Amino acid sequence: MATFANSSFDTAIYATSRPTYPRSLFDFIFRYHERNEGARWDRAVDLGCGTGQATVELTPFKRVTGVDPSSKMIEVAQGTLKNTPESTGQYEYIQASAESLTFLEDNSVDLVIAAQACHWFDWNKMWPELARVLRKNGSAAFWIYSEFRFTRYPSLTQNINAYSQGIDPLNSVAPYWQQPGRSILEHHLVEVPDGNEVVPGAFTDFERVFFTGDHYPSLPSPHSVILHKKMTWDDLLSYLNTWSSLHTFRQHNPTDAENPRGDVAMRFWKDLKEGAEREDGRAVEGHDEVDIEWPVAMIMVKRA
Repeated sequence: MATFANSSFDTAIYATSRPTYPRSLFDFIFRYHERNEGARWDRAVDLGCGTGQATVELTPFKRVTGVDPSSKMIEVAQGTLKNTPESTGQYEYIQASAESLTFLEDNSVDLVIAAQACHWFDWNKMWPELARVLRKNGSAAFWIYSEFRFTRYPSLTQNINAYSQGIDPLNSVAPYWQQPGRSILEHHLVEVPDGNEVVPGAFTDFERVFFTGDHYPSLPSPHSVILHKKMTWDDLLSYLNTWSSLHTFRQHNPTDAENPRGDVAMRFWKDLKEGAEREDGRAVEGHDEVDIEWPVAMIMVKRA
């Protein structure tokens, strides 16, 4: 995505403020993969790897490659790898597009994943490339997380939706999301076509899995939410500052920071804190902790 490649985007804050994926999510993927007849564990690839958060969790594989179009993201991921020299033989990072994996040979990959990236893919190109690089009985798993939710304060969901999806151009970042990717994320990947619709007969066991709890009752057979994080209110503000839409909002509204209550992210954060204070009946400080959760949607598929 273009915003993350911008020279003014702070990749360090991005790396430390975003939620981390639980081991249970990767175990779920690994169990799916090992059910394949003759499943192999030689090569895994993480598309849109960003700072490498998910890449380094692919520990069962002998060789793991993180791929991202942003040179800044790759630089951060490689820097992290240098701090763990025992892993340098297992992991590598390459700057490339997910839809053009020219450095990979045909039928050479056992598992492909993408974490919080696949809503940006061009699936008319992605599915053919996936069919090319995956070995027979190889697997793929792509997932995103949608708007964060407060475990204890469900009444604040309306505030979150107004900020991230609302129509107020001065108090919502909704007009500044890059489309159609953001819409695909908000709809939990249901707009991503089955791989066989693009490459007939190439794939099998296409599944959509929703770890969304009761946040989106219209989704079929939802599992419990698995992506949680306990953070301080100050940490939450740092997380809000990683949103690409906020980055674009600030470019288009340079005087917004002059607002007496702070810029649009600060005002949103203060509104959330005030809502929590009303619920708790006490003041909330920046160092106080709060439980956050993110609904997750996943697509899983195997190479026929």
